[in-house]
Amino acid sequence: MPSLFSYSYRNLWTRRLTTVLTATGMALVVFVFATVLMMAAGLEKTLVETGSYDNVVVIRKGSQSEVQSGVDRQQASLIEIQPEVALAQNGRPFLAKELVVLIDLTKKSSGKASNVVIRGIGEFSFAIRPQVRLAEGRMPRPGSSEVLAGSSIARRFVGSGLGDKIRFGLRDWTVVGVFDAGSTAYGSEIWGDAEQLMQAFRRPVFSSVLLRLRDSSEFDAFKKRVESDPRLTLEAKRETRYYLDQSEVMAKFLNLLGATLTAIFSLGAMIGAMITMYAAVSNRTAEIGTLRALGFSRSSILSAFLMESLFLGLAGGLTGLCFASCMQFVTISTVNWQTFSELAFSFTLTPRIAILSIVFSLVMGFIGGVLPAMRASRLNIVEALRTS
Repeated sequence: MPSLFSYSYRNLWTRRLTTVLTATGMALVVFVFATVLMMAAGLEKTLVETGSYDNVVVIRKGSQSEVQSGVDRQQASLIEIQPEVALAQNGRPFLAKELVVLIDLTKKSSGKASNVVIRGIGEFSFAIRPQVRLAEGRMPRPGSSEVLAGSSIARRFVGSGLGDKIRFGLRDWTVVGVFDAGSTAYGSEIWGDAEQLMQAFRRPVFSSVLLRLRDSSEFDAFKKRVESDPRLTLEAKRETRYYLDQSEVMAKFLNLLGATLTAIFSLGAMIGAMITMYAAVSNRTAEIGTLRALGFSRSSILSAFLMESLFLGLAGGLTGLCFASCMQFVTISTVNWQTFSELAFSFTLTPRIAILSIVFSLVMGFIGGVLPAMRASRLNIVEALRTS
């Protein structure tokens, strides 16, 4: 087997130009394959990391997101007194009654308007989200027309930087701070005082209640009590589950899109590999006859040519994966299909995607090389030697 290994490698090196062209075609396919999977993984990672397992989101039954939800003050007060809710150091329920609405802001890059989430926050909105921290400026004063902009919003939208004024809800709002939310979706939001925002948008109800459980294992009991209470028309979800549901539709679409594009492109790459290997068999007919005369079996010839094709696939796979990994430094934005708001996220390369990409490249190499390899192994010794 080592001799066959070196034989296959040397033949690819001898035909360097053909090898590079074929491997490049496969690399492009693997690049598309890996990039689309990285996009879906990045979207899911951004939304899932937004949530905390110990936090619970309470929204109206049947709502797909906070934008569609409504929780009136009486119901929010009933949530506050549930025994599973953790207490803050001051003895008050560790929860935040929040408002979520959408406004239009203009992108710096394109000059076009896009939906941005405005979140009305309460006393514990920051404390209940430890992944969010103030990066610049100061916190808004309660009861004022001051807001905080997520770092992604401050970078990408006109008039949303520190010290700028944004007009919405028939008011001018001053950006007094910029917060960093890491790789979470909160970085694509603007935060302000919930009561002031409710007045500005004439909203009599909150959108959601976010709370911390005193014990994470009590979630089922809390969920059962809330959803069976006839006074409440609400449902409870772990925050991680809530944001995972937000990413599900978009991630499925991206995976389907990736599978479709990859299937189309991979067909061309496999045909290219097959043509390359058929040409190799045709050019080395006499060589194959000599190997057979020296005692190499048909299976050895089959293995040698198949190995060449697998080398091509592996080379293309590693190259494509290498270029795809560079996409991790790129941040893109899209519309969250559940909230119809702008969401910025980065491509994410996971071990699973890396393994799938390499396996996919090897499968392309195998399919592209199996028929030429079979043809080489079936060549008649006498007829092959006559071509020399």
